[in-house]
Amino acid sequence: MIIEDFVKEVLLEDIGRGDLYGLVSDSVYIEGYIIAKSDGVLAGVKYANALLKLASFELKWYFNDGDKFKKGDILVDISGDSHTLLSIERTLLNMILHASSIATRTREYVELIDGYDLRLLDTRKTRPLLRSFEKYATREGGAINHRMGLDDSLMIKDTHMKTIDDLDQFIKTARKKIPFTSKIEIECENFNDVKNAMSAGADIIMCDNMAPENLAKIVKYRDINYPNILLEASGNINKDNILDYAKTGIDAISSGSLIHQSQWIDLSMKFK
Repeated sequence: MIIEDFVKEVLLEDIGRGDLYGLVSDSVYIEGYIIAKSDGVLAGVKYANALLKLASFELKWYFNDGDKFKKGDILVDISGDSHTLLSIERTLLNMILHASSIATRTREYVELIDGYDLRLLDTRKTRPLLRSFEKYATREGGAINHRMGLDDSLMIKDTHMKTIDDLDQFIKTARKKIPFTSKIEIECENFNDVKNAMSAGADIIMCDNMAPENLAKIVKYRDINYPNILLEASGNINKDNILDYAKTGIDAISSGSLIHQSQWIDLSMKFK
Protein backbone atom coordinates (compact mmCIF):
# COMPACT_ATOMS: atom_id res chain seq x y z
CA MET A 1 0.00 0.00 0.00
CA ILE A 2 1.24 3.48 -0.87
CA ILE A 3 2.31 5.35 2.27
CA GLU A 4 -0.04 8.28 1.64
CA ASP A 5 -3.04 5.97 1.20
CA PHE A 6 -2.14 4.07 4.36
CA VAL A 7 -1.88 7.27 6.39
CA LYS A 8 -5.25 8.47 5.07
CA GLU A 9 -6.92 5.26 6.26
CA VAL A 10 -5.25 5.44 9.67
CA LEU A 11 -6.33 9.05 10.09
CA LEU A 12 -9.89 8.28 8.99
CA GLU A 13 -10.09 5.43 11.52
CA ASP A 14 -9.65 7.90 14.38
CA ILE A 15 -11.30 11.07 13.12
CA GLY A 16 -14.31 9.51 11.43
CA ARG A 17 -16.77 12.27 10.46
CA GLY A 18 -14.82 14.87 12.45
CA ASP A 19 -13.28 15.58 15.85
CA LEU A 20 -16.11 16.67 18.17
CA TYR A 21 -13.68 18.86 20.11
CA GLY A 22 -13.66 21.24 17.16
CA LEU A 23 -17.38 21.89 17.63
CA VAL A 24 -16.84 23.18 21.13
CA SER A 25 -13.63 25.21 21.18
CA ASP A 26 -12.11 27.84 18.89
CA SER A 27 -8.79 26.96 17.30
CA VAL A 28 -5.58 28.58 18.56
CA TYR A 29 -1.93 28.28 17.52
CA ILE A 30 0.00 25.86 19.73
CA GLU A 31 3.48 24.36 19.90
CA GLY A 32 4.41 20.97 21.24
CA TYR A 33 6.87 18.11 21.03
CA ILE A 34 7.18 14.35 21.26
CA ILE A 35 9.45 13.22 24.07
CA ALA A 36 10.99 9.80 24.66
CA LYS A 37 10.11 8.24 28.01
CA SER A 38 12.30 5.21 27.31
CA ASP A 39 15.34 4.37 25.16
CA GLY A 40 14.75 3.20 21.61
CA VAL A 41 15.38 3.35 17.87
CA LEU A 42 13.30 5.76 15.82
CA ALA A 43 11.10 4.67 12.94
CA GLY A 44 8.01 6.28 11.50
CA VAL A 45 9.48 9.55 10.25
CA LYS A 46 8.54 8.69 6.67
CA TYR A 47 4.94 8.06 7.68
CA ALA A 48 4.74 11.11 9.92
CA ASN A 49 5.92 13.26 7.04
CA ALA A 50 3.20 11.76 4.86
CA LEU A 51 0.68 12.77 7.50
CA LEU A 52 2.13 16.27 7.34
CA LYS A 53 1.08 16.47 3.69
CA LEU A 54 -2.53 15.72 4.64
CA ALA A 55 -2.88 18.21 7.47
CA SER A 56 -1.60 21.73 8.01
CA PHE A 57 1.04 21.61 10.75
CA GLU A 58 4.82 21.71 11.03
CA LEU A 59 7.41 19.18 12.18
CA LYS A 60 11.06 19.75 13.11
CA TRP A 61 12.87 16.45 13.58
CA TYR A 62 15.94 16.07 15.80
CA PHE A 63 16.46 12.41 14.86
CA ASN A 64 16.20 10.42 11.63
CA ASP A 65 14.73 7.00 10.96
CA GLY A 66 17.14 4.40 12.33
CA ASP A 67 18.71 6.72 14.93
CA LYS A 68 19.00 5.68 18.55
CA PHE A 69 17.50 7.94 21.19
CA LYS A 70 17.57 8.06 24.98
CA LYS A 71 14.91 8.58 27.60
CA GLY A 72 14.29 12.31 27.90
CA ASP A 73 15.23 13.15 24.29
CA ILE A 74 12.87 15.35 22.32
CA LEU A 75 12.36 13.60 19.00
CA VAL A 76 10.43 16.26 17.14
CA ASP A 77 8.86 19.67 17.60
CA ILE A 78 5.32 20.06 16.33
CA SER A 79 3.29 23.24 15.78
CA GLY A 80 0.05 24.36 14.18
CA ASP A 81 -3.54 25.13 15.04
CA SER A 82 -4.94 23.32 18.05
CA HIS A 83 -7.79 21.59 16.21
CA THR A 84 -5.38 19.98 13.79
CA LEU A 85 -2.77 18.91 16.32
CA LEU A 86 -5.29 17.47 18.75
CA SER A 87 -7.03 15.53 16.00
CA ILE A 88 -3.85 13.95 14.58
CA GLU A 89 -2.10 13.40 17.94
CA ARG A 90 -3.04 9.74 18.41
CA THR A 91 -2.53 8.82 14.75
CA LEU A 92 0.94 10.37 14.76
CA LEU A 93 1.96 8.78 18.04
CA ASN A 94 0.60 5.34 17.12
CA MET A 95 2.58 5.22 13.88
CA ILE A 96 5.82 6.32 15.52
CA LEU A 97 5.30 4.07 18.55
CA HIS A 98 4.48 0.99 16.52
CA ALA A 99 7.33 1.40 14.05
CA SER A 100 9.89 2.47 16.66
CA SER A 101 9.04 -0.47 18.92
CA ILE A 102 9.72 -2.93 16.09
CA ALA A 103 12.89 -1.07 15.10
CA THR A 104 14.08 -1.09 18.72
CA ARG A 105 13.66 -4.84 19.12
CA THR A 106 15.27 -5.47 15.74
CA ARG A 107 18.31 -3.38 16.65
CA GLU A 108 18.77 -5.47 19.82
CA TYR A 109 19.08 -8.58 17.64
CA VAL A 110 21.35 -6.85 15.13
CA GLU A 111 23.76 -5.76 17.84
CA LEU A 112 23.88 -9.24 19.34
CA ILE A 113 25.25 -10.70 16.08
CA ASP A 114 27.45 -7.76 15.17
CA GLY A 115 30.75 -8.97 13.80
CA TYR A 116 29.34 -12.09 12.14
CA ASP A 117 28.97 -12.29 8.37
CA LEU A 118 25.27 -12.99 8.14
CA ARG A 119 21.96 -11.19 7.61
CA LEU A 120 19.05 -10.81 9.98
CA LEU A 121 15.72 -11.26 8.19
CA ASP A 122 12.12 -10.61 9.12
CA THR A 123 9.24 -12.92 8.07
CA ARG A 124 5.68 -12.77 6.71
CA LYS A 125 4.32 -13.07 10.25
CA THR A 126 2.90 -9.56 10.14
CA ARG A 127 -0.42 -8.06 11.18
CA PRO A 128 -3.00 -8.07 8.38
CA LEU A 129 -2.60 -5.08 6.03
CA LEU A 130 0.43 -3.82 7.99
CA ARG A 131 3.14 -5.78 6.18
CA SER A 132 4.77 -2.88 4.35
CA PHE A 133 4.65 -0.73 7.48
CA GLU A 134 6.07 -3.37 9.81
CA LYS A 135 8.75 -4.52 7.39
CA TYR A 136 9.77 -0.89 6.91
CA ALA A 137 10.25 -0.75 10.69
CA THR A 138 12.53 -3.82 10.72
CA ARG A 139 14.66 -2.24 7.99
CA GLU A 140 15.11 0.88 10.10
CA GLY A 141 16.17 -1.39 12.94
CA GLY A 142 18.87 -2.92 10.75
CA ALA A 143 17.28 -6.09 9.38
CA ILE A 144 16.82 -7.08 5.75
CA ASN A 145 13.38 -7.97 4.46
CA HIS A 146 12.58 -11.56 3.62
CA ARG A 147 10.06 -11.87 0.80
CA MET A 148 7.17 -9.40 0.94
CA GLY A 149 4.67 -11.89 -0.43
CA LEU A 150 4.12 -15.10 -2.34
CA ASP A 151 5.02 -13.40 -5.62
CA ASP A 152 8.58 -12.52 -4.59
CA SER A 153 10.11 -15.98 -4.69
CA LEU A 154 9.03 -19.60 -4.67
CA MET A 155 9.26 -20.98 -1.15
CA ILE A 156 8.45 -24.63 -0.61
CA LYS A 157 7.46 -25.30 2.99
CA ASP A 158 6.63 -28.58 4.71
CA THR A 159 2.97 -28.10 3.83
CA HIS A 160 3.83 -27.72 0.15
CA MET A 161 5.92 -30.89 0.27
CA LYS A 162 2.79 -32.88 1.11
CA THR A 163 1.55 -32.07 -2.41
CA ILE A 164 4.81 -32.81 -4.25
CA ASP A 165 5.60 -36.37 -5.32
CA ASP A 166 8.86 -35.72 -7.16
CA LEU A 167 10.88 -32.73 -5.91
CA ASP A 168 13.46 -32.91 -8.69
CA GLN A 169 10.80 -32.75 -11.38
CA PHE A 170 8.92 -30.03 -9.54
CA ILE A 171 12.03 -27.82 -9.45
CA LYS A 172 12.70 -28.41 -13.16
CA THR A 173 9.12 -27.43 -14.00
CA ALA A 174 9.28 -24.42 -11.70
CA ARG A 175 12.39 -23.08 -13.45
CA LYS A 176 10.40 -22.98 -16.70
CA LYS A 177 7.41 -21.17 -15.22
CA ILE A 178 8.48 -18.73 -12.52
CA PRO A 179 10.26 -15.45 -13.39
CA PHE A 180 13.92 -15.85 -14.35
CA THR A 181 15.05 -13.67 -11.44
CA SER A 182 12.97 -15.51 -8.80
CA LYS A 183 14.79 -17.79 -6.40
CA ILE A 184 13.59 -21.10 -5.02
CA GLU A 185 13.81 -21.69 -1.28
CA ILE A 186 13.03 -25.02 0.38
CA GLU A 187 12.25 -25.52 4.05
CA CYS A 188 14.00 -28.51 5.60
CA GLU A 189 13.73 -30.10 9.02
CA ASN A 190 16.69 -32.52 9.00
CA PHE A 191 19.98 -33.27 7.27
CA ASN A 192 18.44 -35.73 4.83
CA ASP A 193 15.88 -33.17 3.67
CA VAL A 194 18.71 -30.67 3.16
CA LYS A 195 20.67 -33.06 0.96
CA ASN A 196 17.60 -33.80 -1.17
CA ALA A 197 16.76 -30.10 -1.55
CA MET A 198 20.31 -29.23 -2.52
CA SER A 199 20.54 -31.96 -5.13
CA ALA A 200 17.14 -30.92 -6.52
CA GLY A 201 18.49 -27.45 -7.26
CA ALA A 202 17.31 -25.12 -4.50
CA ASP A 203 18.84 -21.65 -4.32
CA ILE A 204 18.20 -21.25 -0.59
CA ILE A 205 17.67 -23.80 2.17
CA MET A 206 15.68 -22.79 5.22
CA CYS A 207 16.83 -24.93 8.14
CA ASP A 208 13.76 -24.96 10.34
CA ASN A 209 13.96 -25.67 14.07
CA MET A 210 17.42 -27.21 13.87
CA ALA A 211 19.93 -27.16 16.71
CA PRO A 212 23.07 -25.07 16.14
CA GLU A 213 25.32 -28.13 16.25
CA ASN A 214 23.33 -29.71 13.39
CA LEU A 215 23.47 -26.48 11.42
CA ALA A 216 27.25 -26.38 11.72
CA LYS A 217 27.42 -29.83 10.06
CA ILE A 218 25.10 -28.67 7.28
CA VAL A 219 27.29 -25.62 6.67
CA LYS A 220 30.34 -27.83 6.22
CA TYR A 221 28.46 -30.12 3.83
CA ARG A 222 27.24 -27.12 1.84
CA ASP A 223 30.68 -25.53 1.64
CA ILE A 224 32.14 -28.71 0.14
CA ASN A 225 29.33 -29.76 -2.18
CA TYR A 226 27.10 -26.77 -2.98
CA PRO A 227 28.98 -23.56 -2.15
CA ASN A 228 26.53 -21.36 -4.08
CA ILE A 229 23.47 -22.35 -2.04
CA LEU A 230 22.45 -19.98 0.77
CA LEU A 231 21.53 -21.28 4.20
CA GLU A 232 18.90 -19.65 6.39
CA ALA A 233 18.11 -20.63 9.97
CA SER A 234 14.63 -20.14 11.36
CA GLY A 235 12.36 -21.34 14.14
CA ASN A 236 12.38 -20.38 17.82
CA ILE A 237 15.44 -18.16 17.51
CA ASN A 238 15.48 -15.47 20.18
CA LYS A 239 17.83 -13.11 21.99
CA ASP A 240 19.03 -15.90 24.26
CA ASN A 241 20.21 -18.25 21.51
CA ILE A 242 20.77 -16.12 18.41
CA LEU A 243 24.52 -15.92 18.99
CA ASP A 244 24.77 -19.73 18.97
CA TYR A 245 23.19 -19.73 15.51
CA ALA A 246 25.38 -16.90 14.25
CA LYS A 247 28.49 -18.92 15.10
CA THR A 248 27.49 -21.82 12.82
CA GLY A 249 28.46 -20.03 9.60
CA ILE A 250 24.98 -19.76 8.09
CA ASP A 251 24.14 -16.90 5.74
CA ALA A 252 20.96 -15.59 7.36
CA ILE A 253 18.71 -15.83 10.39
CA SER A 254 15.00 -15.12 10.07
CA SER A 255 12.80 -14.37 13.05
CA GLY A 256 9.14 -13.44 13.25
CA SER A 257 9.69 -12.22 16.80
CA LEU A 258 11.23 -9.01 15.47
CA ILE A 259 7.65 -7.95 14.82
CA HIS A 260 5.19 -10.06 16.77
CA GLN A 261 7.13 -10.01 20.05
CA SER A 262 8.17 -6.36 20.02
CA GLN A 263 7.09 -4.44 23.11
CA TRP A 264 5.92 -0.86 22.81
CA ILE A 265 8.39 1.74 23.95
CA ASP A 266 7.13 4.86 25.74
CA LEU A 267 6.67 8.14 23.84
CA SER A 268 4.47 11.08 24.72
CA MET A 269 3.27 14.26 23.03
CA LYS A 270 3.29 17.41 25.16
CA PHE A 271 2.06 20.91 24.39
CA LYS A 272 3.85 24.02 25.60
